[in-house]
Amino acid sequence: MPAFCPTGWRTRQQHRIWRCSVKNASPFLELEDGPTVRVSFEQTPLELPDGANLAAALLGAGIGRFRSTSISGAPRAPFCMMGACFECLVVVDGVTRQACMMSVRAGMEIERPDPTPPDSWSDSEEPSEVDDAKA
Repeated sequence: MPAFCPTGWRTRQQHRIWRCSVKNASPFLELEDGPTVRVSFEQTPLELPDGANLAAALLGAGIGRFRSTSISGAPRAPFCMMGACFECLVVVDGVTRQACMMSVRAGMEIERPDPTPPDSWSDSEEPSEVDDAKA
């Protein structure tokens, strides 16, 4: 017995299949247009587009690991690109910053942050006098 619905269809409608075209072009090709400036990443000189988003420019230059986690040492790279996740932390001119929230400028010295956990996380140390006072 055929199906019937109030709209008059007697058979089920087939769901449309969403298809996208495969683009072979790199999404970072637009970063190659315009003036570039020299920066250093881990003492390696790089030419990055002047004024571009730092995280996007570093990814476009082939930098895949921005930092490592302090507990397991797992590699981390930009995730949200809007400053919410803190996965893109780098040390820029001696200050730890989020790369996705910065623009490229000439002379930047960029390094990966030290993944060593702070001393307060160490289980092997005896509690300090400050910790005793809080207890």
